[in-house]
Amino acid sequence: MKVTKAVVTAAGRKQRTLPLQTLVDRDGVEKSVLSIIIEEALRAGSEEICVVVCPGDEGAYADAAGSYANRLTFVPQNEPLGYGHAVYCAREFVDGEPFLHLVGDHLYVNASPTSCAQALVQLAEAQSCSISAVQPSHESLLPYYGCVGGKRVPGSRGVYEVEQVLEKPTPTEAEISLVVPGLRAGHYLCFFGMHVLTPGVMAVLEECIREAAPDQSVTLSDALDRLARKERYLALEVEGWRYDVGVKYGVLNAQLALALSGQDREEVLANLLHLLSVREMHQGGAHG
Repeated sequence: MKVTKAVVTAAGRKQRTLPLQTLVDRDGVEKSVLSIIIEEALRAGSEEICVVVCPGDEGAYADAAGSYANRLTFVPQNEPLGYGHAVYCAREFVDGEPFLHLVGDHLYVNASPTSCAQALVQLAEAQSCSISAVQPSHESLLPYYGCVGGKRVPGSRGVYEVEQVLEKPTPTEAEISLVVPGLRAGHYLCFFGMHVLTPGVMAVLEECIREAAPDQSVTLSDALDRLARKERYLALEVEGWRYDVGVKYGVLNAQLALALSGQDREEVLANLLHLLSVREMHQGGAHG
């Protein structure tokens, strides 16, 4: 299996402007969130990239992509029918091939020389199956992510056979269905915001859409739960961190993470320490 296509979903009505924001990347260059995501896909071997957008957003996204715009195919999601439906909108672009999938409101920082998407694609190509990146997360984060349950693949490091997927489960649901042997108590394997998916996921999404009530949102988690019952489906615990730029202080946290892992790390640390020391001095004077 060779993965040369990528699909980025960015059509969520509340998240549509997030990929257009500008941050300073690890190389010290100002880039849009979208450009940083595109570079993650390119490093993983993607040759063609589809971006699923709200109708009319194509121009703004092309501008945000800058020099990468000519490498993108834009596909509109004409109705807000959910995350799973947004992925399904790219079915003609995928055209029966496996693809890397990234979300438009997450940035990733790798803890090893291999990028998070590279590690995921390498394992997917070696195993010839769908693989989702996951990260052990405290139960307090369950309201923000899909979550998988399963068992560790014997002899592997951080690879799991997925048996069940739930979208934003409650702690009680997670404790009943998603406990994975070997994880710390109160921690679950939550989605990292990137997947490599076989073409089979499109057939499953079509089933979900066909069975959904009118105007009912279709989640990717529901489709992946079905996929786990139809074909081999793995999860990889990636060495890195995900940053959701759509949550409170999300952009700030993502910017700090990029800066502290980049070429200007020492300068950023010095500025942070200076800021903290000045603040402590002012607070100490006020209390004195």
